[in-house]
Amino acid sequence: MKIAIPTAQGKLATHFGHCEIFTMLTIDTDTNTVTGTETLQPPTHEPGVLPRWLGEQKVDVIIAGGMGQRAQQLFSDQGIKVIVGACAEEPTSLIKQYLAGTLTTGINLCDH
Repeated sequence: MKIAIPTAQGKLATHFGHCEIFTMLTIDTDTNTVTGTETLQPPTHEPGVLPRWLGEQKVDVIIAGGMGQRAQQLFSDQGIKVIVGACAEEPTSLIKQYLAGTLTTGINLCDH
C-alpha cells in the first residue's frame, strides 16, 4: 500500500493544493510497517492534475488536512481513499497513528 501526505516545512500541509512536496510512504500490509519513504515534488497545481498524477504514482491513500469536495471525488474516481481533517504533524507521526488505528481527524480545513 502507498500513502501520500502533502507536506510543507516538514509537516502535513493544511491546504492540500499548496503543498511543497508529497511524502510517499510504502506500507507492507502483512506486517503493517513502513518499508519505504520518498519525497516527490508535485506538478503545477491545476484542477484535476494531482488526482491523475497521484494515481500514476500508485497511491492508495491520501492523508490531508483539508481538501475540496470536487478534489475528493476526483481521487475517488482514481480509486484513492482520502482522509481529511488530519493535524499538521510530521508524516512519520501521522503514519504511525494511521497504522495503529489511532489517527484522529477533525473538520475538513478546506471545503471549497
